[in-house]
Amino acid sequence: MSHQPVSIGIIGIGHVGPHAANSLILQGIADELLLCDVNESKLAAEVQDLNDSVVFAPHRVVVRNCHADYEQLAGCDVIINAAGNVKLAAVSRDGELFATVDSARTFVGRLAAAGFEGFWVNVANPCDVVSAEVHRLSGLPTNHIIGTGTCLDSARLRTVISLTTKLAPESIQAYMIGEHGNTQIAAWSAISFAGVPMKNVISKPGFSDLKPDEVQAKARDGGYVAYRGKECTEYAIANAAVRITRVILHDEHAVMPGSVWLDGQYGQRGLYISVPCIIGANGVEDIVELDLNDEEQAGFAASCDAVRANTARLAPFSIEESRQNPVVLPKHE
Repeated sequence: MSHQPVSIGIIGIGHVGPHAANSLILQGIADELLLCDVNESKLAAEVQDLNDSVVFAPHRVVVRNCHADYEQLAGCDVIINAAGNVKLAAVSRDGELFATVDSARTFVGRLAAAGFEGFWVNVANPCDVVSAEVHRLSGLPTNHIIGTGTCLDSARLRTVISLTTKLAPESIQAYMIGEHGNTQIAAWSAISFAGVPMKNVISKPGFSDLKPDEVQAKARDGGYVAYRGKECTEYAIANAAVRITRVILHDEHAVMPGSVWLDGQYGQRGLYISVPCIIGANGVEDIVELDLNDEEQAGFAASCDAVRANTARLAPFSIEESRQNPVVLPKHE
């Protein structure tokens, strides 16, 4: 019986990248990990530590140091982009805008030129803008690029509701939608518990203690609680990226939120932004359209406008320029 090894690339080995690698190893998802980072000493240290850890994993995993030779990742099934500078996001996820876009511009086109045809899972912030740039430079169909987006924010939303209602998060269907940033909103009218709409249980003990504005704020700002204490977020966002990767590789057809390309859904088109979607072996296989109320529709539209405004701040950069080696980056205004 033949086995086709699962090869996963990770670009950016700061905080999130190594945790994603470790999770992929411990969950037995990857057979081979190819790691890239411009910081040679940090990358070498992480590759050493991960290779030392493999003996405790479910099966053997080969961890390779590819430094900035991105073309080595061309044969990967999935590439996780975790290249960023979290210190620039201390106030807003938009703070990393130019740094993360410039970083992506140094490798996405080179990988396209080398023949990469797999899937991109983008973690880098602002997630929606970077995901769109990865799509543009990669030349791949939109369903091959998925941003983690509000996948983690939605998990935080379920956690906040769970702590108040005492229900397990797995029994709660709830989504943060919009940009992975300050304008995201909770799709409150679409929250349900084992299929029972929020409006049918809100008067019951525990549920009546839920305050929509407070719950939304905690879900939106939870990352900054972690940042204030340790100047990064790492475990949860790494596992969000790994979960999306696993769903693709195992063809799970799972419904989960992510930053995906809209082409008329929710009355929006031409941008990446987070909504629930169905993910499987073909990447994004369908978009789930929630029945939003008027206030939520307006909030979501405003969030889309915020993403477009950030995208408009980027300096022009052609696909042809992205496929040169070395890449010469333009200057942003």
